[in-house]
Amino acid sequence: MLTTEDFDYDLPQELIAQTPLEKRDASRMLVMNAETGALEDKHFYDILDYLNPGDAVVMNDTRVMPARLYGVKPDTGAHMEVLLLRNTTGDQWETLMKPAKKAPVGTVIDFGDGLLTATVVSELEHGGRIIEFHYQGIFMEILDQLGETPLPPYIKEKLDDPEMYQTVYAKEVGSAAAPTAGLHWTKELLAAAQAKGVRLVYLTLHVGLGTFRPVSVTNIEDHKMHSEFYRFSQEAADTLNDVRAHGGRIVATGTTSIRTLETIGTKFDGKLQADSGWTDIFIKPGYQWRAVDTFITNFHLPKSTLVMLVASFTGRENILNAYEHAIKERYRFFSFGDAMFIHK
Repeated sequence: MLTTEDFDYDLPQELIAQTPLEKRDASRMLVMNAETGALEDKHFYDILDYLNPGDAVVMNDTRVMPARLYGVKPDTGAHMEVLLLRNTTGDQWETLMKPAKKAPVGTVIDFGDGLLTATVVSELEHGGRIIEFHYQGIFMEILDQLGETPLPPYIKEKLDDPEMYQTVYAKEVGSAAAPTAGLHWTKELLAAAQAKGVRLVYLTLHVGLGTFRPVSVTNIEDHKMHSEFYRFSQEAADTLNDVRAHGGRIVATGTTSIRTLETIGTKFDGKLQADSGWTDIFIKPGYQWRAVDTFITNFHLPKSTLVMLVASFTGRENILNAYEHAIKERYRFFSFGDAMFIHK
């Protein structure tokens, strides 16, 4: 039995990157052979040396919403903080709320002089609430005006330019967090990859907080993932099937791209085809990979489902050894941190 503790490691706080690098592709990149555990210290702009003509790089084009709202309860004047997680139906959203205990069903919150209000319609676990918004006009325009981009709780610095928490190819609005492995790509580097004969493929998975939520159970088999919405086009499927047919590799950028591709590969017995829906796939040691050949990822939180996902590809000891090396070499960790390129 694998326990949550089996995926723990000690990280010095000062290695948690608080700000992005000015030049995205100047991040360091730890290259790892998943079979041997061999490591190389590189920079992300060296990625072209590891991509072959005929490979496909797959990226998640989701865009982070200005999903954090601050409001007041008109009846008491109490301040409330609301984080939008996902649109459930119509104008109803699943949210995390602080302080949740002051927001029972029926609570009304005003986010901006009546321009946007909401009513709590049901209570969920962990401070979650379903709320229904009331407004005049276009919801996303109002959200742009009143909301702010949410950063992970381990980032204490204010971001000067919110666009630095978006990938350069972010397009489809709907995420509560960025697909951070993609933050290393620049438009120039993508163009250079294309010029080398690498095909660029996009999919959408709207990142919820479930991916990052700590695992609270001892036995990892008991952990339940939250669902996230994905969309994968016929054009993307055709491209990747063609790449495979000609011996190229599917190179996923980030765990969100991996989870989308593996969801589809699992659903259709290893084949890739157009699909959309909700996934709660939990990739952990013992999982049989069906779609992804190699991938780019960041360094993940101790005891997280994302460390478990990477360990399912590399083996637990290999990934923990790699993290130990990264700590010794003073790599930067988490959302604004450095990258890994993991291949076989």
